[in-house]
Amino acid sequence: MDTTDTLIPLDIMPPNWKPVIEATSTDKMATGDFDPEEHLQYEAPSKVHSMKDLGLPENTGISPIAVSEPFRLFSTAAIHRMRAEVLSKDVWDNCQYSSNLAQCQLRGFASKYAPFVYDTWKNPETLAIISKIAGVDLVTEMDFEIAHINISVKSDKQKEEEVQAFVDKQAFEEDEGIAGCPWEDDKPIVDWHTDSYPFVCVTMLSDCTSMIGGETALKTGNGEIVKVRGPQMGCAVILQGRYIEHQALRALGTTERITMVTSFRPRCPNLPDDTVLTTVRPISNLSELYSQYSEYRLEILEERVRLQLRAFRDNKRDGKKLNVKAMKDFIRQQEEFLAHMDKEMVEEEKVSFGLIDDSHLLDRNKDDDSKHKRKRAQ
Repeated sequence: MDTTDTLIPLDIMPPNWKPVIEATSTDKMATGDFDPEEHLQYEAPSKVHSMKDLGLPENTGISPIAVSEPFRLFSTAAIHRMRAEVLSKDVWDNCQYSSNLAQCQLRGFASKYAPFVYDTWKNPETLAIISKIAGVDLVTEMDFEIAHINISVKSDKQKEEEVQAFVDKQAFEEDEGIAGCPWEDDKPIVDWHTDSYPFVCVTMLSDCTSMIGGETALKTGNGEIVKVRGPQMGCAVILQGRYIEHQALRALGTTERITMVTSFRPRCPNLPDDTVLTTVRPISNLSELYSQYSEYRLEILEERVRLQLRAFRDNKRDGKKLNVKAMKDFIRQQEEFLAHMDKEMVEEEKVSFGLIDDSHLLDRNKDDDSKHKRKRAQ
């Protein structure tokens, strides 16, 4: 299959950029719905790291799992289909965002312009794989957050200059007797951040055969930095990114690095939903974001009330006395749940679009660490 004959027009690239992204020709693409038997090619990760492995409290977050090693998830045919939809003109015309954390992102397009991508992440078999690795039953966060795209692109000349600079630096370090020092990235693709949502699945859509770098850097509980190897095309990494500060390191030796990030939350309404909108509010259509956020949060509240009412009626039928303390605890938790919603839905005129501050970083919120402890709602 030819993968080099359709180019993204330069007039829809971000200002001052002169890269070329190689995309799959849509007129040569297969059609049809997502088929798990054809498009999933799952191979279990070689290792899954726990929160404890990273020196983080085991009861932080919604699962003891922190991050997986890269694993095969999709077939080549599936990746070509995804690239064709992601790099379509409709998506670039209507769904492109940038911020101080990342220069080029595509968001909120899947339900409108990418039916194959949308169905992929909504499919029960895909969700079962993600949930198994994450150690908790997950569903997609909301439609707007299906298949967020991060893009880093450069010209062939830029690629060659960066690789040569890397080689020269290596030679210098060997001459100076300091070889083996890790290459530090002063120009990450996405800077230090925590995700807005509990879990993410990061899928690679680019050919990384000749890539140098491109890892995900994670901050451990004692402040040290560890790196997780970047996935190859069609492979993915699962990360409990709401509770772990991380950074997407720059990739050398390639003209593009396109990653697809799909966000997840717990299916169980009684597990905490620590979703914040800090890192996504400035790079979103707020009408869509707030509408979908409100809908799923109110559905959680509705289900919690329904379960509480069922337990109340069962106890009443059995002649049991009302546990006033437990009821008041339930009411207080739902008040906090609604207050959190209110805090996250900032009025549009107060939002600085494209500017993400550092309030999402965990070390900026040490006093609020208790919020992120895993505990079932009563």
